[in-house]
Amino acid sequence: MKILMVCLGNICRSPLAEGILRSKLPDSFVVDSAGTISMHEGETPDKRAVKTAANHHIDISKQKSRPIQMTDFDQFDKIYCMDLKNLEDVISLTRTEEQRQKVHLFLEEAGNHQNSEVPDPYWGNLDDFEKVYQLLDRASNKISHQLQQQVITNKIR
Repeated sequence: MKILMVCLGNICRSPLAEGILRSKLPDSFVVDSAGTISMHEGETPDKRAVKTAANHHIDISKQKSRPIQMTDFDQFDKIYCMDLKNLEDVISLTRTEEQRQKVHLFLEEAGNHQNSEVPDPYWGNLDDFEKVYQLLDRASNKISHQLQQQVITNKIR
């Protein structure tokens, strides 16, 4: 199964989400991340995101920012957006209902329907990155379980 995490610039939230979710899934899963804008294309994640992930024994320092591409809708099984604006932007790129069905809000998919947006820590400090990490980590626990169950269920059928 292939999963894509999406935020605005692909330097804070989606790289953290990629690293966290990847750490919770078997190697048979592919986890990547992208942004809805290309402003940071080719850059490594924000130093505060790298430090926060490293504090939890996750290395995201070699990730490179990239914008979402039309081919992503064919290559990925699930596309998780970090906030409503990202969701809207990603859905606007879909060409078919099948592609649209792959796109979800990450926190909502994890069962958090009250606060379904992952706050952008870019303008904050290291504490804000830690809060985002904790939010993504809790959601990733649920999502990783759901994804693994889907794979098991599909293998049985």
